[in-house]
Amino acid sequence: MCLPLFFAMNTFDELEDLLHKHSNNKIIPGLERIARLLERLGNPQDSFKAIHIVGTNGKGSTGAFISSMLKASGYHTAFYSSPHLESPGERLLIDGQPLSADEWIDAVGEVVRVIRDDEELPSYFELLTAGAFVLMRKHKVEVGVVEAGLGGKLDATNTMHNVICSVIASISIDHTEYLGPTLESIAGEKFAVVRKNKPACFSGNPESLIPMFREVCGERGALPFVVSEGSRVENVHVSPEGNTFSFKANGLELPEVRTKLIGGYQIKNASLSLSAISLVMNVLPCITASSILEGINSAVWPGRLEVVGNNVILDGGHNFDGVANLCRSVRELWGDKSVGIVYAAMRDKDFAGCLELFSSELNPKLYVTTVPGMARASTPEELLEAAHRFSWRNEPEGFALPEDAVSRARNDENDVVLVCGSLYLVGYIRGKVIGIRD
Repeated sequence: MCLPLFFAMNTFDELEDLLHKHSNNKIIPGLERIARLLERLGNPQDSFKAIHIVGTNGKGSTGAFISSMLKASGYHTAFYSSPHLESPGERLLIDGQPLSADEWIDAVGEVVRVIRDDEELPSYFELLTAGAFVLMRKHKVEVGVVEAGLGGKLDATNTMHNVICSVIASISIDHTEYLGPTLESIAGEKFAVVRKNKPACFSGNPESLIPMFREVCGERGALPFVVSEGSRVENVHVSPEGNTFSFKANGLELPEVRTKLIGGYQIKNASLSLSAISLVMNVLPCITASSILEGINSAVWPGRLEVVGNNVILDGGHNFDGVANLCRSVRELWGDKSVGIVYAAMRDKDFAGCLELFSSELNPKLYVTTVPGMARASTPEELLEAAHRFSWRNEPEGFALPEDAVSRARNDENDVVLVCGSLYLVGYIRGKVIGIRD
């Protein structure tokens, strides 16, 4: 009897099981483990030209813009990002499309087979990244847009040797336990990815780090470009339907750029991506002004100021700067409309600082929850304890299930319901409550 094909197919749950079985549950910065694995695999990370993206906030949106522009220019393009919303398969898109669980399991299995019994297991991210590089080689990718997971210098993605441009998004305080306690120590980890004789493109945010960026580029022989100093953005218009603006940098002039990604901060991310593209047009000659405009306009990035349903907004901003951008955008786009916030956060994040910002900037009603099945997630009780230090339009309420929090917020006379605080919460709500399937 011939069974339907789907009976034989693996699932992403099986991929997760394989990843957890053959990795350790620790974050140990360093390149020795993954470099060793990649060498045994024939260095798949060097089979394509790479644009490497680091930073604290805006990496994903910037990567989405760049990969969309490359795809529109006719290049066979991969985009590797993290974390995922619902499934690890989202982390690698080939020409904008995810791969099957079967392909992922085959690739990760190839990596697992070169791990020796007498050596330390790779981290989850190292194993996943090595699998992604194997898949990019298999699909004969021409250009890979690769987002660092944490930091830069010691991140698993910093094993690529064919980087044509290093892109540094905005930098702020985050992951201090791994990257150091100061803005300068964090920036040092991220600026260290710049390559000799290759362009390095920094957003220029914060401005105080620009001298350090130029100094590191000088020491390493990289070619620095600072977006805030070297580009011009004018004629800006933002709305809940998208943004338009004009752009000029490095000889690239675009009188009207349109993007569907909303929020004023996305204009900054788009400007960073446009600046990076302008710096690689000499080595990627198929890029044209028309393909750039097409790519920017068709870029999508789920879960980041994403409007779903009639009045629900999903956003994965999870640190102070991300929340500040979110608050600014909500005020900018929805004015004086009343806001209800459904919030969950990981226990290692500054959720008290983020809640204080929400309270002072948006005067919302608050509904706190958790991410089911995730040990790192704060409990509703922990979030309520922090929330009670600040003022809200309601008595903050706690919910064990995110769907109950969303239901309450939707039925509680809020003009806008903002689901935020963790990408894992956004993924849960997006798939299991809103019912979106990309």
